[in-house]
Amino acid sequence: MILFKRKKEYTYPEFDRENQIPVLKCSICTGEKVACFRDKRTGHTEEIMYIRSQGDMQDFLSRYGLSEQEIKKEW
Repeated sequence: MILFKRKKEYTYPEFDRENQIPVLKCSICTGEKVACFRDKRTGHTEEIMYIRSQGDMQDFLSRYGLSEQEIKKEW
């Protein structure tokens, strides 16, 4: 029986400003938001984190050194 588990450490992928675009995917129906990075050449989207609150958004912005004006919104 395991009483105390180690907390998993999450690793976040690196952001390459030359080859990737920060994107915020938003759902019109449910209001869900997902922060992503889109590759400029291939168009492949890599989901980074689910945005539930303004605090999550600020965490994402500070982690990657971005501003809200730099993020492209998609519906």
